[in-house]
Amino acid sequence: MATDSPAPAGTVPGPTPAQRLLPVIVPALAVGVASALILLGVSLLAEKLQDVLWGTLPDALSIGRYSSLWTIVMLTASGLVIGLLIRVVPGHAGPDPATTGLVDPPLAPGVVPGLLLVTALTLASGVSLGPENPITAANIALAYWLGRRFAPGTTAKLWISLTAAGTIGALFGTPVAAALILSETLASRAGPGALWDRLFGPLAAGTAGALTMTLLAHPSFDLSLPAYTHPHWGDLLSSVVIALAGAALGLAAVYAFPYVHRFFRALRHPVLALTLGGLLLGLLGALGGHLTLFKGLDEVKELAADPSGWSAGQFAVMAVVKTAALLIAATCGFRGGRIFPAVFVGVALGLCAHALVPSVPVALAVTCAVLGILLAITRQGWLSLFTAAVLVGDAAVLPILCVASLPAWLLVTGRPQMQLHEDGTQLR
Repeated sequence: MATDSPAPAGTVPGPTPAQRLLPVIVPALAVGVASALILLGVSLLAEKLQDVLWGTLPDALSIGRYSSLWTIVMLTASGLVIGLLIRVVPGHAGPDPATTGLVDPPLAPGVVPGLLLVTALTLASGVSLGPENPITAANIALAYWLGRRFAPGTTAKLWISLTAAGTIGALFGTPVAAALILSETLASRAGPGALWDRLFGPLAAGTAGALTMTLLAHPSFDLSLPAYTHPHWGDLLSSVVIALAGAALGLAAVYAFPYVHRFFRALRHPVLALTLGGLLLGLLGALGGHLTLFKGLDEVKELAADPSGWSAGQFAVMAVVKTAALLIAATCGFRGGRIFPAVFVGVALGLCAHALVPSVPVALAVTCAVLGILLAITRQGWLSLFTAAVLVGDAAVLPILCVASLPAWLLVTGRPQMQLHEDGTQLR
């Protein structure tokens, strides 16, 4: 029988996997809780500002809260104010957001206060962006700065993975989202231990972030759509067509991304670019209605509550308007993420498909459209599948979603991404 060779005399055995992982638990839990609290604080501040900007102020001026006039004025003024803030805050609230992704290297800690302030104003003003990118960037910067002060020998990769997991767990209310997203990154990295060893700390951070957010804010992505209970052979074709349509719409935005960005950069002044961007967003909001404003999470619930309340044409208009708003907001300089607005686009597109062909189950149409648009916008397969599935909270839709993801992935893989290098070229 073969036996392990004894260690050479005079050598000290290295730490076991458990010994390497145990010291990570406490910092992972702390990072997860702190990440959720920062996200919750910015979200609550944005909600209070939104109540003032879209409720108290127009009421005091006797103007309709979501009238075309107020929508245009509010978003234009917000672009001007946010542009001025970005010009004066330390670090200009971070790099050009068109060049950043969901998880990036740490920023300087002095950038964080300005970035969080600008993010709160962006969320409150009706801009079609979510909090995920800037909140993750701010949390990574703070965790890395504090972590290196108290544990100088730790690496940036550790704090980035813990903080990204904690923030993503808080955003989605579950650590599963963080584990799925990070598994795509960690699986490609060389390192000691199995993949689950490398996910151990991030999973602890994601759990802490998710539990903190769940206990304090009770987030929910379930749209309460009719259950998908009776799969049919025809659903296979429907799912593939709808997912491909979502991916095609997303790719249209991706291919337009560098050109729109180049247009705003040609203005050579961030205040002018953001003011013009705000004006264009206001015009789009006036065209698409108030549901096409903001990050879109609350708005998709209103859409899903009455799938028959709008015509197929109205759903199509909302999907196109929201896509254009996301494209402008992400290129003119507003700080924010693209996942939540993309979800709104997918929900509107799926409801449009159901309105055109009522025999297609509404839950299937919505999840497949969200899957397609997210695959094109984020290029994250697990994130796209997970987000689409949690919208209905029904495991019966998962096999169909997996089938629909295959042709949609073939369409988007290898194509440009909705992110730029510093020289303006697109990532692939």
